[in-house]
Amino acid sequence: MNANKQTTGIDPRVKLSLLWIFVLFNVVYADILSLMDATSPIRKIIAGTAMPAGILVAGAILMETSIVMVILSWILNYKVNRWVNIIIAAINIFAVVTGGHGLYYAFFAAVEVVCMLLITWFAWKWTNPEVKE
Repeated sequence: MNANKQTTGIDPRVKLSLLWIFVLFNVVYADILSLMDATSPIRKIIAGTAMPAGILVAGAILMETSIVMVILSWILNYKVNRWVNIIIAAINIFAVVTGGHGLYYAFFAAVEVVCMLLITWFAWKWTNPEVKE
């Protein structure tokens, strides 16, 4: 039996992809709630002045990193896959921890961070499928 499937029965590529999908749903819903929150800094910016294009592009790039991981977790080779998952998870953890506002955001942030720590853990522990044990 493949050592990567012994504990959970799920291929590591599938597991990582599913975790990124779970993270994305949480990020999107937290952002939607932020738009409904009258005390949210992002809503105040939207209501008052236009956001600089650079900030919008940076936000789009950051969000795209999570979106692309759903696909990259399936198609990258083992070694690159592990490191890309770890690096993108670390970048997104930093963004989640330094952003947001309110108790609802803290809840979503905790769920997102735990999930991205799991992504990091699974990627770190993932053994090379090419090596025969």
